[in-house]
Amino acid sequence: MKKIVRLLLVFAAVMPVFAVGVWAMETAAKETAAAKEPGCPLPVGQAVLEYVTMINPYQNWNLWPGKENLYPGQHPHGAYLTTYVSPLAFYAIEGHAGEIPDTAFIVKENYTAEKELAAVTVMYKVKDYNPEAGDWFWLKYTPDGKIAAEGKVADCIGCHTAGEENDWLFTGPIK
Repeated sequence: MKKIVRLLLVFAAVMPVFAVGVWAMETAAKETAAAKEPGCPLPVGQAVLEYVTMINPYQNWNLWPGKENLYPGQHPHGAYLTTYVSPLAFYAIEGHAGEIPDTAFIVKENYTAEKELAAVTVMYKVKDYNPEAGDWFWLKYTPDGKIAAEGKVADCIGCHTAGEENDWLFTGPIK
């Protein structure tokens, strides 16, 4: 009987610690999911270009869920596309979050009909950057790294307005 009482006392003493540990792990997981991408750049073309090519290379990210390399594209992006998403964007798309979170990236490689890389386009979500256009910072650069357009690009915004209900995106649904 004494062994059972001791066991119950130990269990009673350990259980609150265990419960707090589970709560802490769940909280950490939620905070990680809501975290920002590491070391995010300012919304400036060169800083974003360096981030997605050198600091946190986009080619190490997941492809847009359900898309493969070189899927058929359309003007103005190209005959073929490959779309990469940063971890935050990936989890938002997979979870049907309805919008891409702050500091997430979408990087699209734009290919010719001959499957040659023509340009890379980047959408970078920056809180309060441009609320009228979904807070997206836009960047387009050539395969040799020259910036062709950056910032609040009128052509990008004008086209992507048609996808406003899907957080300004066309590649696939996020809801």
